Amino acid sequence: MQSVEVYEQHRESVRRFAEQEVKPFAAIVDRDARFPAESIRAFPKLGLSGLPFPENLGGSAADLMAQVVTVEEVARTCASSAHLLLTPWVALAPLVAAGSDELQRQIVPRVASGQAMASFCLTEPSGGSDLAGIKTAVERTADGWRLNGTKRFISNGGSSDWYAVLARSGERAFGVFMVHRDDPGLSFGAQEKKMGTRGSPLSDVIFDDCVIPHGRVVGDPSEGYSLMNRILTYSRPLVAAQALGIAQGALEEAIAYTSQRSQFNTKISRFQMVRGMVADMTTEVEAARSLLYRAVAIAGDNDDRARGFASMAKLMCSNTAMSVTTNAVQLHGGYGYLEDFPVERMMRDAKITQIWEGTNQIQQLVIAKYAYSATE
Repeated sequence: MQSVEVYEQHRESVRRFAEQEVKPFAAIVDRDARFPAESIRAFPKLGLSGLPFPENLGGSAADLMAQVVTVEEVARTCASSAHLLLTPWVALAPLVAAGSDELQRQIVPRVASGQAMASFCLTEPSGGSDLAGIKTAVERTADGWRLNGTKRFISNGGSSDWYAVLARSGERAFGVFMVHRDDPGLSFGAQEKKMGTRGSPLSDVIFDDCVIPHGRVVGDPSEGYSLMNRILTYSRPLVAAQALGIAQGALEEAIAYTSQRSQFNTKISRFQMVRGMVADMTTEVEAARSLLYRAVAIAGDNDDRARGFASMAKLMCSNTAMSVTTNAVQLHGGYGYLEDFPVERMMRDAKITQIWEGTNQIQQLVIAKYAYSATE
């Protein structure tokens, strides 16, 4: 890891970028439920699209802490834009970790440059957290691999160029396969209408005798399950960072509003109960940030300890996002219920962080498993 000063300099750079390039469009993107094209076009200016990827593939080879700080600062202004930024990072993580050099060169550089996007396909209609219960199947053919099945709630579904798909390759075997949007047999469901993160497209991804070349398998076609579990240890801190950024943004909005709003000829920031709420919100945000950074520090271990802390960070940061945004709306009074103020959007955006990338109840099971194993 770099020094604290390096990360703080990076934070300031991303914060200025987000304020100038992302924040001005956040409310419009949410209102119109449209793709945040302005953010996507702007990300390559600061090299954010390729932040985690190796330098020889067009990236910056930034470590997890730099990625977390980046997501946090973008989400502070627009959760949808942060979602669209981190999704390709996670989608291509299996490819970078285990894919062939040829397949990496085919896919990663265009995503790193912002010319293409990628999605991660795990969840299915029958469930999202039960990876072992996946029904999407793949079989080897003379021409390559044939996939059949449906993936549900796929971020950037229909908008991405590449899809990293976990599919059953045997009775107890799974593989990760890279599917391009132009491959025969691939189609997409209707765009879902969502409570929050409305600027991030979401749809079914459907494989109907979808045939891809032999070289599109990522590593061993029977080791995809363990590979995806390792990737979740990496991706959950990024989701936690998104939640933390939402919470930080809502806290700042609440402080700004209560500092200028007057009741009974007094700024409401002077009211004791208001100050108590702000104190609790600030403590929640800082505690969540400390746990997240602790998880990042040990994430490279890729053991039960790392998985446990990744789940703790995801659990705490997402719960904090929901709590802080709800209280931020409360501190705005009736105005907090109006679309004119960003805390209303932030509260809706916060909810998904408790659900995606493993519900918080799943995180509790992972944490409990770690807690019991740590005492044995």
